[in-house]
Parts: sequence; structure tokens; C-alpha cells
Amino acid sequence: MKSKLLHKIENREIIVGVIGLGYVGLPLAVEKAKAGFKTIGFDVQKEKVDLVNTGHNYIGDVVDSDLKKLVDAGTLSATTDFSFVKDVDFIAICVPTPLDAHQQPDISFVRASTTEVAKYLTRETMVVLESTTYPGTTEELIKPILEEGSGLKCGKDFYLGFSPERVDPGNLIYKTKNTPKVVGAIGKDATEVIASMYRAVLEGDVYEVSSPAIAEMEKILENTYRNINIGLVNELTMLCNKMGISMWEVVDAAKTKPYGFQAFYPGPGLGGHCIPLDPYYLSWKAREYGFHTSMIETSMMINDRMPEYCVERAGKILNNHEKSLKNSRILVLGVAYKQDIDDYRESPAIRVIDELHKEQVLVDFYDPWIPEYKENGKVMAGLTEISPEIIASYDLVMITTAHSNVDYAMVQANAKAIFDTKNVMKDIHPRENIEVL
Repeated sequence: MKSKLLHKIENREIIVGVIGLGYVGLPLAVEKAKAGFKTIGFDVQKEKVDLVNTGHNYIGDVVDSDLKKLVDAGTLSATTDFSFVKDVDFIAICVPTPLDAHQQPDISFVRASTTEVAKYLTRETMVVLESTTYPGTTEELIKPILEEGSGLKCGKDFYLGFSPERVDPGNLIYKTKNTPKVVGAIGKDATEVIASMYRAVLEGDVYEVSSPAIAEMEKILENTYRNINIGLVNELTMLCNKMGISMWEVVDAAKTKPYGFQAFYPGPGLGGHCIPLDPYYLSWKAREYGFHTSMIETSMMINDRMPEYCVERAGKILNNHEKSLKNSRILVLGVAYKQDIDDYRESPAIRVIDELHKEQVLVDFYDPWIPEYKENGKVMAGLTEISPEIIASYDLVMITTAHSNVDYAMVQANAKAIFDTKNVMKDIHPRENIEVL
């Protein structure tokens, strides 16, 4: 099986299936197709499937012309019909892994997708999970479902592995194609073949590890590392505020050291799919072993509290202007979870807005990338533009996302008071009406 699959990879005879056409799946499908592999995208959302099949892109990290060219050439197509899994040789599962209402891993999308794959899985197929999850998922959950549903044997009839997604929306340097990949599979042959499949597509290095669990834990480490360091900086930010010290200036000074320090900056909280969620997966799994991840859980508590802390700071700023928080008018600038993208998954700015509403604040938002967002089934519409008159009509402007296409000089010139949680106005002067997190 190994030699046959390696031969098919070399000759671009592999048919690729990508399950989940979101921020991870669609860029991966496009790169597989660009590398010469016929690719089929699978998704339960018909709207996404229809958009792909008409060559209409909806993901920022995909080049519109690339998608249309591949679709027109017949190299890339999409479907909601999982029976086409029987026609593919390589399957990448790229579905969401959110948290449930109790902050525990929700792997229902992974389970459902794997169950569908198992119905149509054929011999000599490679299956790879890319969705971020807890260590053990591939071997403890995916493998039994595939074997029981298909009647096939892992390692003998099909190969199974884990290769964590590494997608950073809006990153101008590292995309799916040139970001190094980690691969861990069940057995050496599976690791070799799956790694070869990625090497045939990507420019970045493909690093092989000894098991899926290593690769799963590696992904958790990446994001937990960032979560803990951001938590440290956020906690010190609260202390620095009491001491009258700028944490932003502290970090800028510390990063002049050429070794042993990496700069992390404070903010209103954590956003995106990975950093705010992944540590919960590890903490949940650790309890199975009677282990308490105290450092991780402390950082999560600090970061989770930041939206509330920002609202507390906003109240103090308004007090200094002889205005109460209740019934004040506040404009929130930015609801995306990071600058210059239209992604608001787990955005701390939305948490800030929710906390302001609890305090009976009259809140509006403006985001040049996101005209509206959905929360709990309700559409929240933002301002369509900002002007000197609009800015001047609010008691406080809170900057929660550092978008580059906002006229901050105009904001400064017209705002009564500004609370800059991202230090995006560091070069704007004068600064008498600006307070920084």
C-alpha cells in the first residue's frame, strides 16, 4: 500500500477530499488543487458549496482568481454529498472544534464528519485530522469510528494521522502554502506517506513526529504558550496601571534584548478560534489523569477577565470627565478579533460590548471590515461610517481592534475621551484625551 500511494503522489494521481470549507479547509483545498491534485471539497453548508462551485471566494487567505481558475478548470469542486468520499485517496478533516456551554470540548463536528467518512471509506486511503483537539483524539475517537463504520483495519487497509492546522488569518507573510507542517500518524508507513502528500503541495518544511498524540499536543503547546504569555502581560498591565507605568513602553524596552525574550502585548482579551479555546482542551483532558493545569487555568482566568477590566477602566475614564458609565454613549472601534480581517470569532470586542450593555451603556460600534455580526442568532449592525460629528457625539471612544484603515487623527481631534486598548494611537498627538490600556 505504501509504495502504491507514494507512486500516485509522485504522479499527481491522488484525488483529494477536504471536509470543511472554512478558514482552514478552503485554503488547503486550493493549495492541493494548485499542486495538480484533483480536489473535492465537502461541506454541510450548501451556501459554501455553491459559492465554491461558482468560483466565488469568501476566505481572505484565498486569492479570488486562483479559486475561479481551479473551478473553471475542473480541478476543484465542492459537494454536500459525502458518498463521493469513495472516490478520494486522501481525506483532510478540517471542521470546527469549539467549546460547549460548559467550556468543555465540543467534538461533535469531528465525530459527525468521521462517521460520514467511515460509510464510504475505501482501501488504500489516507485520512488526516487537521482540526485542533485534545491529545488522543485521533487514536481514541477517529480510529474506532473509521474501523467500525468501514470494516477496514487501520494500518492495513488505510492510513490515519493528525496534522494540525496552522492558519493565521490576515498574515501577509505566512499562508497555508509556506507554513511548516507537523505530521504524526499511526505507524511509520502512514507517517511517511502522509508527510509525502504534504511535501508534494507545500513549500514549508514537513516535520514528522512519532505519533498523532505528539502532533496533537504540539498544537496545544503552540497556543497555550501564547495564552500564558499574553495572560502574564495582561496581569502586569493591570499592575502597571496602578503604578502609573506604561506596560506598552515596558514591553518595547524588554524586546530590545536579542535573546531570551519574545514580545507579547496586552489587549481587551483573546480572540480567534485557537488561543482562547485550545488551553481548555488540554485542561479538560488533564483531568482524566487527575492533573491540575494551574498555570494554564490562571492565564485563562486573567485573559477571560480582560473585557470586564476594560469596562471598569472605561467607567473610571468617564468619571474623570464627570460622567457616569450608566446611560453614557460609547463608540467601540473594531469588533474583529485582530487587525485588518473580517473575522470576529471569539472576539473580545464583542465581550466588551456585552459588558457595556450590562452596565446600561448606549453602545454603537464601527468596524470598516465588519458591518454587522451575529450573536445568539441576533444580527448586530454597526455604523456605516464615522465622521468628526459622529465621533464628537459620544462620551467615550473605545478602540478594541487596531485596524489600519481608520483615521485615528480625526478620531483624536474630535473625541471627548478615548480609551485605546491596542495602543494603535501611540504616534497621535496631542494625547490629553487619550488613555491607553
